[in-house]
Amino acid sequence: MIRSAGVRFMLIACGFLAAVTLAHAADRRVGDATERQVAVPEKIQRVYAAGPPASVFVFALTPDKLIGWARAMRPQEEIFLPQQYWNLPELGRLTGRGNTTNIEVLLAAKPNLIVDVGSTAPTFVSLAERVQEQTGIPYLLYDGSFARTAQTFRDLGVVLGEEARGKQLAAYIEKTLADIRTKITTIPADKRPRVYYARTPTGLQTALQDSINVEVLDLLGAVNVAGQGVGGLTNVSLEQVLGWNPDVIVTTDLNFYANVYQDSRWASLDAVKARRVYLSPHLPFGWFDFPPGPNRVVGLHWLAKILYPELFKDDLRPKVTEFYKLFYHREPSDDMLDALFADGTVPK
Repeated sequence: MIRSAGVRFMLIACGFLAAVTLAHAADRRVGDATERQVAVPEKIQRVYAAGPPASVFVFALTPDKLIGWARAMRPQEEIFLPQQYWNLPELGRLTGRGNTTNIEVLLAAKPNLIVDVGSTAPTFVSLAERVQEQTGIPYLLYDGSFARTAQTFRDLGVVLGEEARGKQLAAYIEKTLADIRTKITTIPADKRPRVYYARTPTGLQTALQDSINVEVLDLLGAVNVAGQGVGGLTNVSLEQVLGWNPDVIVTTDLNFYANVYQDSRWASLDAVKARRVYLSPHLPFGWFDFPPGPNRVVGLHWLAKILYPELFKDDLRPKVTEFYKLFYHREPSDDMLDALFADGTVPK
């Protein structure tokens, strides 16, 4: 007789919860960014990342403890990582747009800990509590804002038994931010470049100031022509973009970038006339957005060189190599760097 999906779920849940109960004797209590106190195992070997940003955090910190990707690595992405991590299973995501996993998949993966990095709004706190109650798996939630990136590495390092490594990554991030900010403070406010972030193939979705999607732009002191508002992402008209007439356009969409210089509707923009439309490198993870995780740190070097070429004249390649070796555990070859910069949008 074939058991129903509900019965299978109950069997998996009961077996896993029994194992969790036996392990609780060695638990310790730790706090997350929401001030929840969560009992976690003394030694954590298997971590489920609830979304893409958390995947990058856990992988950078301790790749052997990451049990799977939210989305399986594509061939063009995986070559930037050590080969033993290419075929980690696709486990889906618990949070964000298009969550793709469920409790049964989560239980079958047998993690010691669930980690999410992103919004700490009540909705996500409630989700963490509900999943933890249903599965018996401890669930920690960290603030995904760029300003908290270094501290998240420190906090996760302690939880995952990788304190020295967490401090190392945090120190790199803090030094990068300090060095860049020191130079940018010399630029008067009225001399800062005016930038439009073009999303989707049409280029007519953008992100408002203070959105997590444009934190790299905000940190570099550029003027986001879309301004402030509620909701983060917004759709705009071409007429609005023409009215803003940005100095620079940054995009994460290959289709938009491939067509913008041939599209007569965009031709009158100063950014297009000056050929200052830039496609963010995105292998293995985006430099500007997608996901909004620590992968964006390397994007600071890239965008600073675009926005302030008179201040940032150093060759990008050594900086990219250093970041990839430290955070992705593989030093890129010259061919790999060529692949990153193949679109020609990286300034010399």
